[in-house]
Amino acid sequence: MRRRLVISYLLLMVLVLIALETPLAATMASRETEQVRADRLADATRFASLAGPALRDGGPGPIESELTSYDNLYGIGAAIVDRDRSTPVASPRWQPGPVTASVLDIALSGQQTSAPESIWPWTNGPVVVAVPISDGGEVLGAVVIVTPSDPIRRVVTAWWLLLALAGLLAVLACVLTAFGLAGWVLRPVTELDAVTHEIAEGDRGARVQHSLGPPELRRLAASFNHMADVVSDVMDRQRAFVAHASHQLRNPLTALRLRVEELGPSLTDPDGRSEHQLALEETDRLALVLDALLTLARAEREENERVTVDATAVAASRVAAWAPLARHRSVALRLATTDAPAYAQTVPTAVDQALDALIDNAVKFSGAGGAVTVTVARRDNGVTLEVRDSGPGMTESQLGQATERFWRAPDAQNVDGAGLGLTIAAVLVDASDGRLTMRPGESRGLIAALWFPAPELDPSVEPVDDELPADLLPTSAR
Repeated sequence: MRRRLVISYLLLMVLVLIALETPLAATMASRETEQVRADRLADATRFASLAGPALRDGGPGPIESELTSYDNLYGIGAAIVDRDRSTPVASPRWQPGPVTASVLDIALSGQQTSAPESIWPWTNGPVVVAVPISDGGEVLGAVVIVTPSDPIRRVVTAWWLLLALAGLLAVLACVLTAFGLAGWVLRPVTELDAVTHEIAEGDRGARVQHSLGPPELRRLAASFNHMADVVSDVMDRQRAFVAHASHQLRNPLTALRLRVEELGPSLTDPDGRSEHQLALEETDRLALVLDALLTLARAEREENERVTVDATAVAASRVAAWAPLARHRSVALRLATTDAPAYAQTVPTAVDQALDALIDNAVKFSGAGGAVTVTVARRDNGVTLEVRDSGPGMTESQLGQATERFWRAPDAQNVDGAGLGLTIAAVLVDASDGRLTMRPGESRGLIAALWFPAPELDPSVEPVDDELPADLLPTSAR
């Protein structure tokens, strides 16, 4: 945009310079030509007063010496031409040209004349001046002076070059002024664009300076800051409400579960006991939902603080933590990776909680006799953690909805869970500038992959040629 503004200013300046300097250049050329023409007409008039005897008596008289001296002194050829167009007297440098005949015709008719009207830098012909020689009202001949145009052309060219230089300096000043003016106008827009990206990346405290640029953009910056404050306040209130509501509901939910549990011994009807057990399970499920909402609210409040973690060590600890549950459900859970550290830069607890959500789902849906494999590898200047299971997997449409809040697959409505695990993982991964992707396994099951960037100054992470699978794209792009 700055380039377009500068080009528009420059184009306007060039048009103004052309409109001003073109008439001025033409005036200078005409002035120089007119000055030379006036001098030559004066000289020709003086010679005409001396040439009368030469034409009447047929002798050269004093005019011949005058023309010779004039030629030697100024290098300008001159001649006396009679009515028969013969040249009784001429200077050494006299050389008639194409224009001489037409000028002489006008002079022999009794009028003094000259040609051309103006000398331009590209003109080659001389300046020809002719004055009639009269005696008692009768035209006896004419004095013709042929002046070389080279000196005039050099002067005109010098003036034009001076005008061009002045125009170039004016254009340069215009460019510098245009850049400064464009920068002054566009600086608030540039800062607004940068702050918008910062806010989009999670820095909700970024604001625009509202004291830069023209008044209209200052008002825009102030309005943007006010909007950012309002949006940030609304988001904080929303997240605080979710966190407070989740926390405050735990106490009455615990009391409700105790009261429901105390009703158990008083129930003798088998149907009543069955309903009592279902009520207890629903309270447990509601407790899980509240815990997940509280975790999600905390995850969404994470700022851009980054920590460096060893993804291999974290994966080993999470596999060890979920191993008892996997054995209880007859699922083989193993970690397929080397002992070499694989460092990743994430927001705090991002790797732990994201792996917990993926391993939990993998163990839950693999079923008895299933297998879950966790793999850690360096890839694409970062660290990739994959969780492969042998469960039923998901369709393409279900994969696109898996990270939505409270979403459950149609065939998993009765499976324990709040429907927020993948949502929490996606929020933490996005806050870490990472990627969460899911794709069907080779034969069956699901492959959930996490990618986190490596620390910029980590010497143990080197670029490799391995590329991520084609479907390993950001969550927002699925």
